Amino acid sequence: MKQFITTCALACCAAMAHADGLQDLEKFLREVNSGKANFTQVVTSPRRASDNVARSKTSSGTFEFLRPDRFRFVYAKPFEQTIVADGQTLWLHDVDLNQVTSRAQKDALGSTPAALIAAGADLKGLSDAFELKSAAARDGLAWLEARPKDRNGQLQMVRVGFRQGQLAVLDIEDSLGQRSVLTFNNWQANAPLKLGDFKFQPPPGAAVVKP
Repeated sequence: MKQFITTCALACCAAMAHADGLQDLEKFLREVNSGKANFTQVVTSPRRASDNVARSKTSSGTFEFLRPDRFRFVYAKPFEQTIVADGQTLWLHDVDLNQVTSRAQKDALGSTPAALIAAGADLKGLSDAFELKSAAARDGLAWLEARPKDRNGQLQMVRVGFRQGQLAVLDIEDSLGQRSVLTFNNWQANAPLKLGDFKFQPPPGAAVVKP
């Protein structure tokens, strides 16, 4: 029994030693050109002096992407919201406000977590915008750290977790101390998506804002 436990421990250590987030990202970029998944997002804000615990809120929905530069987040709970990148424009539709915000995609996505998933075709391209390095394996995942080279933006750090080469977690920190953790499940790698799936038309009567 002791030998069995020792063997299992050594096998586990070997697996952890070979976990490499940078290699997993490279493989993901090379082999997965589209995808669909469900996600849960937990946003935690810094604790204020009047708070006993940090404030957090949880939302959930679906995510899909198609390279190059197309993705869609559909938030279903607790509030309905849709974010679409169609290759030219980044759209944000707030259902409760009946308001659509649009901005040029090239100005909005360069150093964002979405760029790591949907925009980059290879590590070289991503390295123009991010400092990339593998991090220690934990929680059964291989981890990558991506820090924007532009230090003036709101994004400070993205940690990307892979489980057996499949995207599992995005852990995002911003300059205000807010942390957003997206956990993905039910992945469909190389889902049969097409460019037309990412077209967005503002609903009738919606106010369209261009910051």
